[in-house]
Amino acid sequence: MSLYSLACRTLLGAPVSLGEYAGKVSLVVNVASACGHTPQYAGLQALHDKLKGRGFAVLGFPCNDFGAQEPGSAADIQQFCSSTYAVTFPLFEKVTVKAGPAQSPVYAELFRGSGKLPAWNFGKYLVDRQGKALAFFEPKVSPEDAQLRGAIETALA
Repeated sequence: MSLYSLACRTLLGAPVSLGEYAGKVSLVVNVASACGHTPQYAGLQALHDKLKGRGFAVLGFPCNDFGAQEPGSAADIQQFCSSTYAVTFPLFEKVTVKAGPAQSPVYAELFRGSGKLPAWNFGKYLVDRQGKALAFFEPKVSPEDAQLRGAIETALA
């Protein structure tokens, strides 16, 4: 199975196939609006802007699993991300990343591929062009981190 074989919904509820990202390298991030790591939105947007022309995308999945730090509605999340961080990378519907019956199929697949699940907001999965998880980066790893940037460059090469 591949991440890019799954379907989900955009933040505003429209169905979407992750197959749209097949052939691209993606950074999948469980995001939250009221987290200490929330300022990473700026770095994620900069990364997306810098590398999208090379076949790269940041994919944001809002999550309220950790500390109830994403309590808002889809419209609230969209407004916050747009007005505070000028986010233009794709945002998807709020998901559950923790293991269990409510877990998003996206995160179940990322776990199958990496053996890791985020323990907090802003966990990052680097996904290759075929939709396989290459690496997991803990929330404290910023979008500017040299190791993360190097892994992305290697995947894009």
